[in-house]
Amino acid sequence: MNLPNKYRIRQKFDDTRVDDIRETVKAELGGLSWSAIRPGDRVAVTAGSRGIADIAQILGAIVDFFKSLEAEPFLFPAMGSHGGATAEGQVAMLAQLGVTEASVKAPIVSSMETAEIGLTGDNIPVFMDKNALAADHIVVVNRIKSHTKFKAPIESGLMKMMAIGMGKLKGAQLYHTAAVPYSFFKIITDAARMVLTKTPIICAVGILENAYGQTAKISVLKAAEIESQEQDLLHLSKKMMAKLPFNEIDLLIVDEMGKDISGVGIDPNITGRNRDILGVFPHPVQVKRLFVRDLTDGSKGNATGIGLADITTQRLVDKIDYAATYKNCITGLSPEKAAVPMHFGNDRDAIEVALGCVGLVSAARSKIVRIKNTLRLDLLEVSEAYAEMLQKRPDLEIVAGPNCMEFSSEHNLL
Repeated sequence: MNLPNKYRIRQKFDDTRVDDIRETVKAELGGLSWSAIRPGDRVAVTAGSRGIADIAQILGAIVDFFKSLEAEPFLFPAMGSHGGATAEGQVAMLAQLGVTEASVKAPIVSSMETAEIGLTGDNIPVFMDKNALAADHIVVVNRIKSHTKFKAPIESGLMKMMAIGMGKLKGAQLYHTAAVPYSFFKIITDAARMVLTKTPIICAVGILENAYGQTAKISVLKAAEIESQEQDLLHLSKKMMAKLPFNEIDLLIVDEMGKDISGVGIDPNITGRNRDILGVFPHPVQVKRLFVRDLTDGSKGNATGIGLADITTQRLVDKIDYAATYKNCITGLSPEKAAVPMHFGNDRDAIEVALGCVGLVSAARSKIVRIKNTLRLDLLEVSEAYAEMLQKRPDLEIVAGPNCMEFSSEHNLL
């Protein structure tokens, strides 16, 4: 099969970023009144499972600030069913993100025990981490971004952390189940509102990242401001997020997927690919075939999201931890995202099969986009079919090419 030549290109995005993480956190927290904090008060700070830029520094700065008020801060894992849904597994997951007792200079108190704090108007129980509930104050920390399952005024962020993250395995399982009849947006907002009413939430720290995966904004919100301000921050986050350079793609090649990349391994907000019991949200990107080459080491075998791909490799399949993948997908009511697609021993075979399944388009004229992962979209490769469009886009810079697609002696992409 005659494969097309390709260009290496660079996309230009908004590169707004926070230069001094610790000073920014200190200044934001310092802008609020802390008369409710007394010496010796225990302050529980959420620590999630996502690979958020600068998260260890952010959490460490929060700890330092509350220590300066003579309080006693501690971290608690707030990640639903992640980390194998065990206390030890969740601490280990934090360590993979650089969040340890040594790095943040505070205890990490991990448990899967929860307490029921009430019922929503639809009689859905709301659960809360017992250690956090016993604290004098709780600080909610999370990145605010587009969710991979639904679109609404509130998606992935502080409200979701209060509902699903702090609800541990019990809450995560129930809320995902209840989302089918009631919608994810309603379940998250109803549960989070009850958490705000029934638990000692004192403030929240919302984090935004730019398209380069750098911290772009840190906002500290009073408890009463969280719901309204998160909506504004989500809007800003969506404006800043990275995207593919073209909407019409015959073959999208993704070098790696993983839980450290996206909650579903390959972010549907980038690829436009979504399979979910809640429905498929509209997206401008139309990818005919999606080929995923490998699984990141940081994913620890969790291949949640592989079911969104059409084709993969034997090497990726060999890395799958089915127990971890199935548990994650079952908890999220997403068995389809654990479905292993057709897989081949090398990249060339996979690419040739994919291009043979896109319709009346010759391989040499096919529109191919290759990315490292769905987080890194600044540097990528595109086939010659986009040559004319490249000339009309000031936000796209040609770095090299056109060159032929290069393969190793084992027929894998270089």
